[in-house]
Amino acid sequence: MFTIPFDEAASLETRLVGGKALGLAQMTQSGLPVAPGFTVSTAAYHQHLEDRGIRDRILDLLASADRESVEGLEAAAAQIRAWFDDGEFPASIRTDIARAYDELCARASTADISVAVRSSATAEDAAGASFAGEYDTFVGMRGIDEVALYVRRCWASAYTARSMAYAWKNGIQPTEVEMAVVVQKTVNARSAGVMFTLSPLSGDRSRIVIEAAYGLGLSVVGGEVTPDRYVVGKVGLGLVEQVLGEKAIEYIDGTTTAEVSAERRAAFCLSEEEAVALARLGKSLERQHGHPVDVEFAIDRDLPAGANLILLQCRPETYWSGRHSAVSAAPIVDAAQAVLANTLRHVRK
Repeated sequence: MFTIPFDEAASLETRLVGGKALGLAQMTQSGLPVAPGFTVSTAAYHQHLEDRGIRDRILDLLASADRESVEGLEAAAAQIRAWFDDGEFPASIRTDIARAYDELCARASTADISVAVRSSATAEDAAGASFAGEYDTFVGMRGIDEVALYVRRCWASAYTARSMAYAWKNGIQPTEVEMAVVVQKTVNARSAGVMFTLSPLSGDRSRIVIEAAYGLGLSVVGGEVTPDRYVVGKVGLGLVEQVLGEKAIEYIDGTTTAEVSAERRAAFCLSEEEAVALARLGKSLERQHGHPVDVEFAIDRDLPAGANLILLQCRPETYWSGRHSAVSAAPIVDAAQAVLANTLRHVRK
């Protein structure tokens, strides 16, 4: 099988599912609230590369590529993406993805359910590394044809000019990246954002910091808005600070934005109860992982209060976790910029 549901044991094998899917599977199997979905495994990626002869073509192309030329890398990336776009799946892979997608539709009692298609590389979300954000995510795909195309585009995102340059910088050949893909029900997000189980400004582990805005989390993750900010004390889980953000736009779906009215901008997008409930989940995840984490989340407008918090991703916090002993020596502004650059990378469409 080329697809693995989040609740199956095989979804805990990083080499099969990659970092993002591993985090989703761990949360699912711990009973935490995660939108349902499945992973297209790295086995499908390797099979597609071999069956369509794409791997050899990529090797030949990159062997002659000028790594110092932005234009040259962009041209190589465009050629590789075209190979993935034009290379239909082998029948066995398409059949298995179609079956898993149909099962997801049946589970939600919705035909052609809207899904997020998210890259999940084995190098991504690893402790001590920061490949998060280097590969693509697409939101709002419907039907097996769109799902199939965007699975391949996630695979192709291992070979964007930026991804290749980043891999080479970290001593990794792009062809060595193993890429799985998460296919997950799109959350009808009223609000969404990112939670750190320490302060991203100072590394203070007694605080949980939440940044959120209206709509899907793309505006927060992409740095397109000034989000609301909530600080919760880890001991006692009391809200100790909240700062109103501008929240000028919101993503209705993966591509469409809308202006937020002045009345809604003047109101916090999360209630105090929601912020504390999120912090409780963050504290539980930190305990499970044994180290600070950052978490992407959404508040589903279709679910009742108390059952509407959905966790979208959990990964190790890498900046302060590796520098905690040197917090006092680090300039706070520079440290904040570094940790936020690690997490709030632009999610490209």
